[in-house]
Formats: sequence, C-alpha cells, structure tokens
Amino acid sequence: MTKSELRKKYKALRSELSEDQIEDLSMAIANQLLKLPIWDFSFYHIFLSIEEQKEVNTDYILNILSGKDKNIVISRSNFTTNELTHFLLTDNTVIKKNNYNIPEPADGIEISNDKIDVVFIPLLAFDKKGNRVGYGKGFYDTFLDKCNPETLKIGLSFFEAENEISDAFEGDVGLDYCITPKTICAF
Repeated sequence: MTKSELRKKYKALRSELSEDQIEDLSMAIANQLLKLPIWDFSFYHIFLSIEEQKEVNTDYILNILSGKDKNIVISRSNFTTNELTHFLLTDNTVIKKNNYNIPEPADGIEISNDKIDVVFIPLLAFDKKGNRVGYGKGFYDTFLDKCNPETLKIGLSFFEAENEISDAFEGDVGLDYCITPKTICAF
C-alpha cells in the first residue's frame, strides 16, 4: 500500500478505538518499552499526544522517564518551515495547544538535535523494513535527519507492521525499533 492509502486506513482504524482501548494499548506499549536496552541514555525526545487524533498516550512513558530521572525533551512545531524546536520539559514548562491541537511548550530551555539520544516517534503505520508513515508534513524526517546517526528512533504504534510501504524512498528516515502493544520490532 502507498503512504496515502495507509494514512487513510490507519486514521480510520484509530478513530474506532475507544478511550479505554487507547489507555490499555498505550500502557501495553509503555510496558514493552521497559524490555528494551535503551535506559542508559540522558536525553529522551517524546511527543505529547494529540488526543483528537487518538494518538498513543505518552503519559505512561513520561512517567517512566521521570521515574528514571531522565532529561525529557518536547517540541514546538513551526508550520511555516515544517521544523521542530526542542525544549527541556521541566516543572516550570507551560504547555499550550496550538491551532492543530498539538500540546507544545510555550517556551523554555532549548535543546539542540545533537544532544538527543532517543526519539519516540508518533506514526500512523510502519512496515517490516522499519519504514514509517506519519501525517505527511515531514516534521520528523527533517528533525531525524539533523540528529546524530547513533540517535535511536523508536516508533509507537497501536497496530502491527504492514508488509511493505510501496512508495517509501531512500530519503525517508527509518526506525530502529517500533513498539506495539504485543510486539517489539527491531530493524
């Protein structure tokens, strides 16, 4: 299937999930993450969930990161440049929803891409080769391109892998892992 077809399919599948299902599946994903050998790093980038899009609830992962005393990095989106600016999440960080209902930091301590060790990535679908499909604006491709090559890229998905994304291309930044409620996929 193409990225466009997969976006349509997985937005529809997500829309059918109840709030209880989203919570249960999100907790299962967080529990799967605890099995990965990724907890010795310092800076972890995570997205704040867009409830209206029925994304994976990252609150469970935020709790794990806080409990492990990690530096948590969140982003603000610039829809003119399709780029993300990253900020350290602290007790003083003010979170506001933008025009697309994305919860974002109002301001804070800016963190450069090269400091980030692990990135948790929102996605709609992924395939068995580690290709991913997002919303199509390229924010994460641009961001991941500017990270260190060693930065771990971890997708979070309610659903299992597709066999292949037929229009994936070499410029797409692939995943190192994708975590579903039932599976840890390594690429």
